[in-house]
Amino acid sequence: MLTIDCRDVASIKSELVVYVSDQVAAIPTLKIHEFMLSSLNDEKIDKNVVITAIKEFLESIGEGRNFAVISSNDVILIKSISGKTIERDPSPPSELFSCIHCGFVTNYEIELQNHMKIHYL
Repeated sequence: MLTIDCRDVASIKSELVVYVSDQVAAIPTLKIHEFMLSSLNDEKIDKNVVITAIKEFLESIGEGRNFAVISSNDVILIKSISGKTIERDPSPPSELFSCIHCGFVTNYEIELQNHMKIHYL
C-alpha cells in the first residue's frame, strides 16, 4: 500500500486520485490530506509508475515545474518548490467514504459501515 501526501495540492486531490488510480489500476482510499493506493491483486504497486502518473497530471494542468514528487519508503510526497500551494475555488463539500477492503464508495458513512460488515462474515 502506498501513501500519497497531497497537503500542497489539496484543492486538486480529488482529480489527482482519479487520474493516478486509473493509471496504475489501484484502489484509492481518501484521507484528509492524503490518499492511499492498494493493489487490485497481491502484487506490489510500482512506485515509479505512480510518480510518473503524478508528474503527468501536474504537467497537464501547467504545474509540473512548481512541484517536486519525492518518494521515501511507501510514502510519496508532492511538495511545492516555491512554497506556494495550488488554490482553486472550493467545490461544494462532498463527503465520500471508501471501503478499505474493496474500494466501494458511498456518500453515507452508515452505508459504508453496513457494507464493511460483509467483509467480516
